[in-house]
Amino acid sequence: MKLHEANTAGSNLFTASGAGHVEINKVRHEGSLIVTADSITPWRPARFEDFSDADFAAVLAKQPELVLLGTGSKLRFPHPKLYAALTNAGIGVEVMDTAALCRTYNILLAEGRGVVAALLQD
Repeated sequence: MKLHEANTAGSNLFTASGAGHVEINKVRHEGSLIVTADSITPWRPARFEDFSDADFAAVLAKQPELVLLGTGSKLRFPHPKLYAALTNAGIGVEVMDTAALCRTYNILLAEGRGVVAALLQD
């Protein structure tokens, strides 16, 4: 196995998460977000019940290899038809609570994966 040091300098990394917020590079953010290595974008849905296929089209526009979907403090699964455009494009979608998303995103980013985090906060 070949090991090498990850170079994530200058990338958006989750540094904390809590009720209703996350910290990215030690800056607090509230509300729903789409996060990539180099961008943080507000995301329309405020609650799990607000998801629409248009919300996932905004994620698809980031051209990810993999999408981590954080559903807030509880793990909830949206109907697959909502994110069908992603799966039809061959993009993996992993659903998890937002705290798990933060940990997983940092690991995948360090591995050099083209990961996008789309998250709700409650």
